[in-house]
Amino acid sequence: MTRLNWRSLNAQLTTLSEDEVLALLENEREGEKRISMLQRLHQRYTILRAARERVEILKGAVRP
Repeated sequence: MTRLNWRSLNAQLTTLSEDEVLALLENEREGEKRISMLQRLHQRYTILRAARERVEILKGAVRP
């Protein structure tokens, strides 16, 4: 995979799926281990994961 920089990461990060962001995060963890990149990727991953989990949790919910 090509080396990411801030500009390219920010240009594509909002278009990536949860799985794609996780793959980038794992790649960074195994590769360069840049703290700022790891933090940004983790931040985006947790936003996507929380949104998915929220939908799953609220599927069966009913309004009082």
